[in-house]
Amino acid sequence: MAPPVFLVADGMGGYSRGDVASRLVVESFESLATLHEVQPADVEAAIATAQTRVASLAAEFSSAPGSTLVTAAYVLEDGRGYWLLANIGDSRAYTYAGGVLEQISKDHSVVQELIDAGHLTRDEALGHPERHVVTRAIGALTTSEADFALVPAEPGSRLLLCSDGLTSELSDTAILHILSDQMSPDRTVSTLVDAAVAAGGHDNVTVVVVDVEALGAAAPAAEDTEPRDRG
Repeated sequence: MAPPVFLVADGMGGYSRGDVASRLVVESFESLATLHEVQPADVEAAIATAQTRVASLAAEFSSAPGSTLVTAAYVLEDGRGYWLLANIGDSRAYTYAGGVLEQISKDHSVVQELIDAGHLTRDEALGHPERHVVTRAIGALTTSEADFALVPAEPGSRLLLCSDGLTSELSDTAILHILSDQMSPDRTVSTLVDAAVAAGGHDNVTVVVVDVEALGAAAPAAEDTEPRDRG
C-alpha cells in the first residue's frame, strides 16, 4: 500500500483460495491510500468490505477461504503522529524505537489463548502443533471483529508488519537484532525474509517496514514476500 496506509493480508485455505482471499483484502483498502487524512471509520468500512468480498468466495469454493489482516494508517492528532492499528488473526505489528521492540498487536490464535490462560509460555508456543490455528479471520469467520489501537509514531521509530511466516521462524530477539542494524527499509526487509527462509521457511513470509522520518511523514517503506508451502 501507499502512505499513509500499510497492511499485510495472509491468505488461508490453500494456495489458490488463500491467494484470492488476501488479494481481495488488499484491494478493499486501496481507496484509503488516496485519502488526504484517514479516519477510523474509513478503516472500519474497508474491513467490512473485505469481510463481504472474501465471504462471498464460499459459493465458489467447497470451503470458505479466509485471510488475516494487520493494517496501520498514519494519522495526526493534535499535531502528533500516530499509527491507527487494526488486526484480525495472527499477522503482527511491532514498533521499534530506542533499541526496544514492542509487539503492538495481539494474536487471535489458539496458542495466544493458552498463553493468556497461563497454560503455555511464549517459548513453548513456537513449537506448539496448533500454532497456526487462528480464532479470528476475514471471510472464514465472518463474525470476527478487528482489534483497534492508537499507537504513537515518533520520528526515528520503525513500524514492522508481518505474516506469521516471519514470527514462526524468528524469535523477537532475532527480529530486534536485524531491525536495530540501521539498514535501509529495503535492506531490512530482505534480511528479515532471507533469515526466516533460512530458518526453515515453512510458511509464506511477508514483511513491511516503515521508517517515520519526521512529523507528518511516514517514509520510506519497503515490503517483500516469499511463498513457501506450509509444512
